Amino acid sequence: MKFNVLTAGAMAAGIAVAADADTIRVGVIMPASGTFATYGEQFRDGIETYQAMHGTTAGEHEIEFLFRDSGGPNAEQARALAQELLIREQVDYLAGFTFTPNALAVAPLIEQSQTPAVIFNAATSSITQESGFFLRTGYTLWQVSAPMAEWALAQGYDEVVTAVSDYGPGLDAEAGFRTAFEAGGGTITDQIRMPLDTTDFAPFMQRVRGAEPQALFTFLPAGALTYAFVKSYSENGLHEEGIVLLGTGETEEVTLPALGDAALGLNTAFHYSPTHESDANAAFLDALAGVRADAVANFATVGAFDGAHVIYEMVAAAGADGPAAIKAAKGLSWESPRGPVSLDPETRHLTQNVYIRVVERDADGALVNAEIETIAAVPDLGLVSDY
Repeated sequence: MKFNVLTAGAMAAGIAVAADADTIRVGVIMPASGTFATYGEQFRDGIETYQAMHGTTAGEHEIEFLFRDSGGPNAEQARALAQELLIREQVDYLAGFTFTPNALAVAPLIEQSQTPAVIFNAATSSITQESGFFLRTGYTLWQVSAPMAEWALAQGYDEVVTAVSDYGPGLDAEAGFRTAFEAGGGTITDQIRMPLDTTDFAPFMQRVRGAEPQALFTFLPAGALTYAFVKSYSENGLHEEGIVLLGTGETEEVTLPALGDAALGLNTAFHYSPTHESDANAAFLDALAGVRADAVANFATVGAFDGAHVIYEMVAAAGADGPAAIKAAKGLSWESPRGPVSLDPETRHLTQNVYIRVVERDADGALVNAEIETIAAVPDLGLVSDY
């Protein structure tokens, strides 16, 4: 039975829903409208691809996904949707969560109801500490930004400006890069924090130029903002002046074609590229194309795909028993389209490879993030730091 206060409230309102005992219901909270709607589309693609490959049952249970639109970063809306899913729809699991504030808003609810919640994307390290019922199949900013710092030092870049969006994930990326960079002897010559709602990056580019660094490390949420930032970097001449751009997901596959030649040669550290060579990734790409011909394989799609895998494994092991499901998930390991992964039993986050990537054109002339170096089995460095 679900947490008694939730159940009592639902019964008092006359809205409790009786579900088939053999059906496990999963509520997915995601943006399906507005600026960040592509995330919702990719989450759905990832889930449907997993089901196309593995069916709709786990153990003796049929799995049903219910999708809800959170819009953008909106903690109040995310909490309301989680309450509706838990009380009215009587879901057994929650999933999705693009943004850190949205994930944090549901932590008290899942803690009380003992409902496992699988985070597909929200990337601030500390989220999983807010509830023992959180698991994450995406990445964290420390996990990719610290390896980027180490790679930059290895290339001889020892003076860098950081420029990040001024919210939780941006500050995490800044801290991860700065900590590793300074530990290796590098110097941060300026530290820029940009409003999350800005699309005019020219003033920030002038500030970077004035600092005269060898490189610029950045993080912004994927989509329109990263597109505008990279275009501004190119149009303001920083690339021509030899200020190297170092990033994480700034060249992700949705916006990469539109960036055109401005993206060529840009380096990022990230956990997935559709160019990854493995049988698991080839099978994933084939199945994804069958689900939707114009679907994009990127970090959000693969985060949802692996999230569906974890949900299936928990359901097969424990059905609707939340605590037992979490116990079954800890230490899981499998071959993801991104490479070998495992769920750390302490942080409940993936240990995974991080790839240094460079944007180049493939044999067909398409822009791709080509993997040029692998940093194997990286944990969430924000929670397990060696610095």
